[in-house]
Amino acid sequence: MNSVTNILYWISTGLLIPVIALLLFGFIRSLMLLGGFFGMYINRLKYENKQQEFIAQIEHTDIVTDVHQQLKGNKLFNTHVKRLLVTKEDHIIDHILSDFELASEKDLSNSKSLAKLGPMIGLMGTLIPMGPALVGLAQGDIASMAQNMQVAFSTTVVGLFAGAIGYVTQLVKQRWYIADLNKLEFIAKCIQHKKQQHA
Repeated sequence: MNSVTNILYWISTGLLIPVIALLLFGFIRSLMLLGGFFGMYINRLKYENKQQEFIAQIEHTDIVTDVHQQLKGNKLFNTHVKRLLVTKEDHIIDHILSDFELASEKDLSNSKSLAKLGPMIGLMGTLIPMGPALVGLAQGDIASMAQNMQVAFSTTVVGLFAGAIGYVTQLVKQRWYIADLNKLEFIAKCIQHKKQQHA
């Protein structure tokens, strides 16, 4: 039994370095995600009025000529609007809307991964040093215990930080993409209605 517990102890202790490396990667990834998120926010804020004007006037506007002038900033949304404008079949319109949903889910996957994996890896980084810390406490080695506890608390903070960034960006971007999908569906209906009128 002692050999089994020793093996488990060495396995868990050996995981500390990979866990710390993953936490550092997650921390850097969360900073990059946060920077990209603020870039998206500023972009959407900058061009939101033009986009709303375009959506409000779409039934009376020649959308093929005006879309390039009025829609800027939101690259994913604009790409799918342009695809909608050149399509001629209703089933392709449905496919374009599905493509937008898939693309938005792909973009959200980074935030979802951080939101779930950040706290999990942080918890691993908390629990792994606790074993050596307890051993140090039992042996009266306060310096070793303090060092291991420092690692434990630090990994918890980094993991929670990465998870919080992932969670917040996921919530906000999910709301943005739902609003964009609603606008795309409205544009698609307007295009179908114009085709029926010209038919």
